[in-house]
Amino acid sequence: MAKVLVTGADGFIGSHLTEELVKAGHDVRAFAYYNSFNTWGWLDTLDKKVLDQIEVFTGDIRDPNGVKESMKGIDEVYHLAALIAIPFSYHSPDSYVDTNIKGTLNVLQAARDLDTSRILVTSTSEVYGTAQYVPIDEKHPFQGQSPYSATKIGADRIAESFYRSFQTPLTIVRPFNTYGPRQSARAVIPTIITQLLAGNEEIKLGSLSPTRDFNYVKDTARGFIEIAKSENTIGEEINIATQDEISIGQLADELIRQINPNAKIVTEEERLRPEKSEVNRLLGSNEKIKQLTNWRPEYNLESGIAETIEWLRNNLDKYKTDIYNI
Repeated sequence: MAKVLVTGADGFIGSHLTEELVKAGHDVRAFAYYNSFNTWGWLDTLDKKVLDQIEVFTGDIRDPNGVKESMKGIDEVYHLAALIAIPFSYHSPDSYVDTNIKGTLNVLQAARDLDTSRILVTSTSEVYGTAQYVPIDEKHPFQGQSPYSATKIGADRIAESFYRSFQTPLTIVRPFNTYGPRQSARAVIPTIITQLLAGNEEIKLGSLSPTRDFNYVKDTARGFIEIAKSENTIGEEINIATQDEISIGQLADELIRQINPNAKIVTEEERLRPEKSEVNRLLGSNEKIKQLTNWRPEYNLESGIAETIEWLRNNLDKYKTDIYNI
């Protein structure tokens, strides 16, 4: 099995991917963000038997020397480290440029120097902006509707340039909205569920009309692994999507029905994106990933939500349900 590195392993999707790679028998090095508390993010919550099999490397994706050190002796890199919250990008765009663009460049430069055999660069469905047609395939135009999405577009295009200029063996992996256990409260599904589980009668949300294509996190993690297995995916940009959509309002109504039917939705001004920044519709095509790999979604929204509610019910103490988390 390959020796693999996961950057952003301490985060939501990264921790699930790290866990799946260990279970698949890979030799895993996990890049976690260095901090003085010596915390490893969500990796700290993994089963000890799994964690004992992981080599944790602490560093900062913005630091080229540390990134290169972490990649020495590595065959495959799953690059997930990024700043991802859209509202925070409105007032701190510099940090998104440094982390998302420069961080990706650091990985690509190190891969070129070290002759790394495989790189997966994590993109996002937000690079497409509001759908100009559906389902959104990989040929859809890019729209920088937030500083976050603009930096992810920039990172993707830097990656493309390395493939075209230096034959760097990479794939741009583009998950649509991912949800599940360990997701931060700045995302809509944990925002709704944690407010409901805390007993709130008023569920505070932003716009209710946008639609999203939601992947359960275990399906997203498997998508990365299946893409890495295929030589046919090198040089490609590939969506991970269910090809189903639901509006935020419909989603909230269903969660209210399941958890507390007496709750009501309140639209809060501070949670609304600026009008031209709101992505009104995301519905992804998964034809390409199904054509190039053996990946198929194993979870529908109902089964994924059930697992997510159960996990959040047991981990509500980790969430600040009384504030707006950006």
